[in-house]
Amino acid sequence: MAIEQDFTHFDERGGARMVNVGGKPETERTAVAAGSVLVNERTFELIRTGGVKKGDVLTVAQLAGIMGAKRTPELIPLCHPIPLTGVELELRLDGTRQAVDITATTRCTGATGVEMEALTAVAAAALTVYDMCKAVQRDMVIENIRLLKKSGGQSGDFVREE
Repeated sequence: MAIEQDFTHFDERGGARMVNVGGKPETERTAVAAGSVLVNERTFELIRTGGVKKGDVLTVAQLAGIMGAKRTPELIPLCHPIPLTGVELELRLDGTRQAVDITATTRCTGATGVEMEALTAVAAAALTVYDMCKAVQRDMVIENIRLLKKSGGQSGDFVREE
């Protein structure tokens, strides 16, 4: 079976493998990811005013995102455990779109990047918003989780053009 060489998580036979990053130099690495949870008017107001029975949605989701980043290699099978030096989550309410917008920034000094940690942080925060609000609304939409930018490493910098 021929495997495209760009897919580094496959060996020459097509089997899964964890990439050997042992020979790569350690560099400062940063990644920023984002996503949104779309809610209805009632749910938006409950989040904004602190009226959700489970508690402060934005604070709990922020903590869940940080925890998610730290647990990425336990959730994504071929991710390396890396020494995160920072995880920041920002959750903003957008009244025009009735959305909770989530942005995660992850940092490390290491031999592999922190993109998966940033993406996992956004996903965990979004799922927490859903979990905390599902008693009020079940048709919320988690959307557009994506990498916005990354820096450091051999592959160079990336900035999404939106």
